[in-house]
Amino acid sequence: MVTAVVRPQVKEFRMSTPVPRTARLRARLRDDSGMSTVEYAIGTLAAAAFAAVLYAVVTGDSIVTALTGLVQRALQVAF
Repeated sequence: MVTAVVRPQVKEFRMSTPVPRTARLRARLRDDSGMSTVEYAIGTLAAAAFAAVLYAVVTGDSIVTALTGLVQRALQVAF
């Protein structure tokens, strides 16, 4: 099921009624249309950090030795 994402709309101000500058500023600060971009950036950064840690663990001597031994044992049993 595909659902549409509905973003909250900032209330538009009419030009005919005078609106204080602080009210316009508050309305702009409440708008969170850029939040999804920040969330994607943080998620991408976290994924890259996790990949770096995983790479460091997998390329460590003990892991490489264990994987090499596992493959050698599997090849010896097969033949």
